[in-house]
Amino acid sequence: MRVTLPAGLAIAAWVMTASLFATPSAATAQQLCAADRNGNGDAADPGETAICDEATGSGALCPIQRASCVEDAGGTYSCPLGNQYACRTPVNGGTPACSPHACTPVVGGAVVVEEPLVDDPGASNDGVVDADGNCMGTIEIFSGRAVRCRPAGLNTSFSNCCKDQGKIVKDGMGSSLSSIGTKIAVAKGVWTGMKAAYTAFKAGATASQAASAGANAIIIGIDPTSIAISLAINVMMDFLLSGCDQRDMEVGMLRGSGMCHEVGTYCASSILGVCVQKAKGHCCFNSKLGRIIQEQGRPLLKSFNGLGWGTAKQPYCRGFTPQEFQALDFSRMDLSDYYADIEARAQSDIQIDMEDRIDAYLQTVNP
Repeated sequence: MRVTLPAGLAIAAWVMTASLFATPSAATAQQLCAADRNGNGDAADPGETAICDEATGSGALCPIQRASCVEDAGGTYSCPLGNQYACRTPVNGGTPACSPHACTPVVGGAVVVEEPLVDDPGASNDGVVDADGNCMGTIEIFSGRAVRCRPAGLNTSFSNCCKDQGKIVKDGMGSSLSSIGTKIAVAKGVWTGMKAAYTAFKAGATASQAASAGANAIIIGIDPTSIAISLAINVMMDFLLSGCDQRDMEVGMLRGSGMCHEVGTYCASSILGVCVQKAKGHCCFNSKLGRIIQEQGRPLLKSFNGLGWGTAKQPYCRGFTPQEFQALDFSRMDLSDYYADIEARAQSDIQIDMEDRIDAYLQTVNP
């Protein structure tokens, strides 16, 4: 049985396969081309990236905006798009054709340029403590992690891996978060779960099995009532089947819960200088309150002047020192976004929500 993949998915699948199994001869035969057809500054949209066709002689033919060459009285072919574009004959025969877009090998020659992955592990709770367990080293309050997600593009099979997923993670601190010290347990717990799900999926598990593995990993590190397990499983399955990785899943889950600050967009992957995959850099925190206080508090502190949130490629997500936190003027902060969430939740709603989350947790650990 022959399975036909969508154009974007076929290209992405071929890129991954070529990078793993290509031989020198295959590297020169198979090539890729890209074009910014809609003029938005990148080639990350469907129809803007394609696998080149083999041609006789040297070079390859890009199928994007291809045109048949015109033969003159002397039997010489010329490109109607301009003499600067070469006419090439497809290996399977036919009229010579040309394209205004160049082809490049994905392996072996001018490869796809990939930017380093934005993946900051965050502040670790590894400082020196005294006999009473008090931290003797640097303390960071409301510390975050620098991470990225990818909107629709070549590497994501043109799926939007940055889409918000709604409020999956509850903003309550939970029993496992006894302080606002260095560890951001909720964000790290979500990351652990996403990594477990992605690893299982890559190892051959179904999307459902991988999502269950991810949910089990999440609830080990955080209070199970702080996350809607059943909803998280559905979200993980959606992401896994869309070509997204664990970092995309993490940011998508935390973004929808209001725990991430978007720093900016950058080009994560390019071909011949044309961007084929963008990414959005974020600082993600353990709670919505942490994100709000960071956004409202940084402009009040001189220590963040000139630094801000860093760059999209390198988000600056450190927490406040105790001295900085004490210097914050909360009377100048607008916390209405956080208060609105609290006011909207009546006591009965909270109780029902808790019961649902506990039931979801029990169903996950006792299928």
